[in-house]
Amino acid sequence: MKSIFKRVAFSALALALVSTTVLGGEQQVRVGIEGAYPPFNWIDESGKLVGFDVEIADALCAAANFDCEFVVQDWDGMIPGLLAKKYDVIIASMGITPERKEKVDFTDKYYTAAGKFVKSKELDLEIPDDIAAANEALSGLVIGVQRSTPHENFVRDNFPAATLKVYATQDEVDLDLVNGRIDLNMADMPALAAGFLSTADGLNYEFVGPDYFDPRWHGDGVGIAVRQGNEDLVGKLNDAIQRIRSSGVYQSINAKYFDFDIYGAD
Repeated sequence: MKSIFKRVAFSALALALVSTTVLGGEQQVRVGIEGAYPPFNWIDESGKLVGFDVEIADALCAAANFDCEFVVQDWDGMIPGLLAKKYDVIIASMGITPERKEKVDFTDKYYTAAGKFVKSKELDLEIPDDIAAANEALSGLVIGVQRSTPHENFVRDNFPAATLKVYATQDEVDLDLVNGRIDLNMADMPALAAGFLSTADGLNYEFVGPDYFDPRWHGDGVGIAVRQGNEDLVGKLNDAIQRIRSSGVYQSINAKYFDFDIYGAD
């Protein structure tokens, strides 16, 4: 099994012809990934693709006897790229939401992530558990989120008294929070805890308010997206998820990035 990081460009004709193949006993699988969402997936200073998603993908490919190749794709085009056959699966911290399930199929979850707000320690703000009361508390504040995430819809639908700003990447959200252009940042709690809040830029920031995880917006956890109708591939990936969890490989990867069990309850 080998795992290669490279950008792949396809002509319109090639896209129409590309499919998952089997060579040398190994199934060839291209993995779509963003590469801009630490600690789950990002490109380090040497140009290497790294992170929790990357190591989970490598482990799943080994367990399923896949020969995997990573294809970097901007988040906004992640599902369109899958449907256009630029890659065969998405392993990029994608939530299993009702909206996305209309376009693609998903495996079982491979982790769970609630949404949470981050604010400056200098901002005097408390966010109640009650949604209506929280909306009142957030009135007039500017909240930043990454575009095309469950957090975008969740904030828009539940906190209309606030102003919502959307960004192409999570790094851009974090940067505008540091530069004072937004008052709050909402993203996956594990990504904020092990990413932004653990950096020098995040020292003067903290979580505020409750964890938010409502299946109507956040779905059923984070899974691997596959084109609809590919039940064989979904089945092999589900088997691989169970294999790396039962063998302890999953737990070893978890411990490298988080000091808590990111998988959550079964």
